[in-house]
Amino acid sequence: MVEHHLAKVGVAGSNPVFRSINLYEFGALAQLGERLPCTQEVSGSIPLGSTILHMIAQTFRYNLYLKVFLFLSFSFYLNCIYIQKSVELSHLIFMIKIKEERTKGRNTTMKAISIIGVPMDLGQTRRGVDMGPSAIRYAGVSERIENLGYQLYDEGDINIEPREKVHTDTDTNLKNLKAVADGNERLADKVNEVIQAKRFPLVLGGDHSIAIGTLAGVAKHYENLGVIWYDAHGDLNTAETSPSGNIHGMPLAASLGIGHSVLTNIGGYSPKVKPENIIIIGARSLDEGERELIKELGIKVYTMHEIDRLGMTTVMEETINYLKERTDGVHLSLDLDGLDPHDAPGVGTPVIGGISYRESHLAMEMLAESNLITSAEFVEVNPILDERNKTATVAVALMGSLFGEKLL
Repeated sequence: MVEHHLAKVGVAGSNPVFRSINLYEFGALAQLGERLPCTQEVSGSIPLGSTILHMIAQTFRYNLYLKVFLFLSFSFYLNCIYIQKSVELSHLIFMIKIKEERTKGRNTTMKAISIIGVPMDLGQTRRGVDMGPSAIRYAGVSERIENLGYQLYDEGDINIEPREKVHTDTDTNLKNLKAVADGNERLADKVNEVIQAKRFPLVLGGDHSIAIGTLAGVAKHYENLGVIWYDAHGDLNTAETSPSGNIHGMPLAASLGIGHSVLTNIGGYSPKVKPENIIIIGARSLDEGERELIKELGIKVYTMHEIDRLGMTTVMEETINYLKERTDGVHLSLDLDGLDPHDAPGVGTPVIGGISYRESHLAMEMLAESNLITSAEFVEVNPILDERNKTATVAVALMGSLFGEKLL
């Protein structure tokens, strides 16, 4: 039948190729008819490609084998589409897994973050730390966090009474007690409000006395809050043990319920945290009263000696494993003077021999991977004492690592 149709259009008798063609070769030619060169003309100047298409149309009605061949060809075409879609779906699943891996370290319980500025400088005597929140914002904290995919809310700054209007309380050696307490009450209310809105509170200081208010706002939402105190100092002084009377050296003691009642009862309850749920990292300057309290309460401390001997990786692994077992939330209180002054010069109480910039990034990266941190504060950035806003820039970089930023 094939030769009958070829003869009909005047091809079979003149072309030996068509004389010996078989069914499968004909099917292949039928598939490619329109792609064949059309320079050769046959049977009344009909192009070769069009001739073959004509044969397909005539033969299709009679040739069962050709029908089967075309059916199989169509099935193959559908199968190719299926494979293509399967590959596209596999690629989509792969990209989703990659995205999950990249966001693995982020706190997935609260994808929204609220920045709270606290321009507090009343917990100590050096001026300039009240500009810390502005310096950190200027260093690009909002852009850094938003680029990591978080929804960001800047709550502005807590109102702090100007130093010039503060009245000295002669009944105690604690400097600016009432003004510090009032500011911390307002901070506690704002932190509580942020957590109720299911947002992560990120507090920018300000001197470290603001940790009293931060913990007062955070702790009421957890039955067993853990605290990582990343600091060169223990901040465990009281009015009786403090050499200076500066409240920025007392927030951890106050949060334990130790010290002046005005400080310990901020937020309307006390204590905020248990001693066994506290880990101090980076300590290298402790007053005598603080050392005694640490031993009495059994507070876990990694001094620079332990960090040097064990390495930051081991320190953070032990910290994470320890707190995971006994807490239902962990607050990070990071004082920039925990870092060595070479890396963070703009702080009020620098102590040489501190944690390095790279070690601090590693610590934050490991905390991000653990998904352990539920609130955080970065304090003691003093732009007046800084070098071209270097310390604020370091703070922002560490926040990036804490919230899951990676090089790859």
